[in-house]
Amino acid sequence: MTSEPRKIRWGILGPGTIAKAFAGGVAHSRTGTLVAIGARNPGKSGLNENFPGARILDGYEALLTDPDVDAIYISTPHPSHAEWAIRAAEAGKHVLCEKPMGLTAFEADAMIHAARKAGTFLGEAFMYRLHPQTAKLVDLVRSGTIGEVRMVKSSFGFAMPGFMPEHRLYANDLAGGGILDVGGYPVSMARLIAGAALGKPFAEPDKVAGAAHLGQSGVDEWASALLHFPSGIVAEVSCGISLAQDNVLRILGTRGRIEVADFWYASGREGGTGEIRIIRPDGEEVIEVREDRWLYAFEVDAAGEAILAGKQEFAWPGMGWADSLGNLRVLDKWRAAIGLEYEIEKPEKRVNTISGRRLRSGTTIRKREIPGLPRPASCLALGFEDFRTFSSGMILLDAYFEAGGNVFDTAFIYGSGYTETLLGQWLKNRGVREHSVVIGKGAHTPLCYPDVIGKQLTQSLDRLQTDHVDVYFMHRDDPDVPVDEFVDAMDQEVRAGRIRGPFGGSNWTRERMDEAIAYAERTGKQKPGALSNNFSLAEMLVPIWPGCVTSSSDEWKAWLTARQMPNFAWSSQGRGFFTGRAGRDQRDNEELVRVWYSEKNFGRRDRAIELANRLGKSPIHVALAYVLAQPFPSVPLIGPRTLDELEDSLQALDIALSPDDIAWLDSGSDQHRRTG
Repeated sequence: MTSEPRKIRWGILGPGTIAKAFAGGVAHSRTGTLVAIGARNPGKSGLNENFPGARILDGYEALLTDPDVDAIYISTPHPSHAEWAIRAAEAGKHVLCEKPMGLTAFEADAMIHAARKAGTFLGEAFMYRLHPQTAKLVDLVRSGTIGEVRMVKSSFGFAMPGFMPEHRLYANDLAGGGILDVGGYPVSMARLIAGAALGKPFAEPDKVAGAAHLGQSGVDEWASALLHFPSGIVAEVSCGISLAQDNVLRILGTRGRIEVADFWYASGREGGTGEIRIIRPDGEEVIEVREDRWLYAFEVDAAGEAILAGKQEFAWPGMGWADSLGNLRVLDKWRAAIGLEYEIEKPEKRVNTISGRRLRSGTTIRKREIPGLPRPASCLALGFEDFRTFSSGMILLDAYFEAGGNVFDTAFIYGSGYTETLLGQWLKNRGVREHSVVIGKGAHTPLCYPDVIGKQLTQSLDRLQTDHVDVYFMHRDDPDVPVDEFVDAMDQEVRAGRIRGPFGGSNWTRERMDEAIAYAERTGKQKPGALSNNFSLAEMLVPIWPGCVTSSSDEWKAWLTARQMPNFAWSSQGRGFFTGRAGRDQRDNEELVRVWYSEKNFGRRDRAIELANRLGKSPIHVALAYVLAQPFPSVPLIGPRTLDELEDSLQALDIALSPDDIAWLDSGSDQHRRTG
């Protein structure tokens, strides 16, 4: 007698219209059974009828804590996808999240990060991707049925019966509009077809241009975008909630075209026959795809099979993590092109972390005293330049702070001022200015003059929404200007209370620092007390950018140690030199070759690899630990773009290097060889 195969016990979080379709898919699946519904209004009429046999639970938390639920389907409005997917992963639940996975690729990345850490499954519910009709389309493209693909045209648009401000599709706070609700379908299909033409699972466009009509509530009511792929394929995609469109997929090739109406419905919600039309100069062919299984059952079974096999993401042609991230990056660019930022994404309404909780301080990143600073500073400083919205930047800022970080590196020129603006919004929104150490930098070339310092600092403080910075650096030096003029300008800001900690130079030489210190001591001015130069295990051979200065040489290390000068080190991990991107035989990266390639540096890299292997770490962790373990105050600036990168950097904190270890990594002398 054989036992019945184990089935995945599903719970639904948010019992709306799409949830009913998913419940039908579960009922007609091979691998799943619906056991519970999490509802904020469990007494709402119709729940028992719409979800027969499922227990109706009071609230979403009840679903997360239910021991009889293995996996959760999230069908709430878009803005809460990230919160509940992260909480579900933390509760050990597998997740299938209705599209879009998050409002942005940054949110989706945070969701994936949570699932990866928890060891749980996370998938995005593009049901059409798992239907046999989609596989047939890919086969036709790959086999050259219409020759070489040149263009893809696709739309998904419908007309709501008039403007309804209360409806989620028009609600700004619910991230309404067409791009996020249905635009992901034609975009994902275009990326799939462009990939199929190259024999790949999917392809990413190198250019995205968009246009849209923003209606009364500020959401996109109809929109179009052009996607250009490196292969030369161009895709025209459009969507809408207030404009019915033809909703036909067209794949145009050198020997004909393929057309599919309503491709996302395939053979129908409850099974049926789908049609793929192949149109050539010599005639037309119709390929029928007969499938009796319910449309949503395919995603239920694909998720169930992955979960039962211990996989964390969909197998192709389902949307795996890289696919979902790529799709959202296109939607992000489309929205950026039309200037669409939802009210729910702005600082006033983003008062909690991505998981929906209040910000908490942590202790993973240890703190240390820095001369001149009124509060302990974390041993790692966060530099960030790549974020262009508050909702994207806050994810990393929150995570860094919750790990114990409190030193933030900004500059007047970063992001044309937006980096300072974003940090200022975050500090005010989270109420942590008095717990933070804010680094300001100004007077970058070509405006490297003493009289620029005060003017730029005024603008910086306005952006940062504060009346002072804690550390200030001249971003570059101009040797043609007497050093005393720079010291006078910064001392004036210290006396005015706008710089309340040490100041100094970023990319300044020892000679100029010595001269500035001597002048300040002679005249009773505040003397420079900090530096921000490049410092890493690999010595920078030539400047990465004009005017850059490295302090990794033996002479520099002796000077820093003798003066006990704090150095906030940029490019502290060698900009990829200690990763697989570099190697003696790898010369495709011009910057790595030009700036870091020398036999002396490769010797250091070899020893970092050797030590990392013994410690069960990566060479980049050893390189960062080297900077942290210097005999002078050394604060590396790290620039992670994702939560995974941040968490990876924190692994360096587990490595304790002795002076002998430091000397061995640097010079390789036998008497300093690490044996532990």
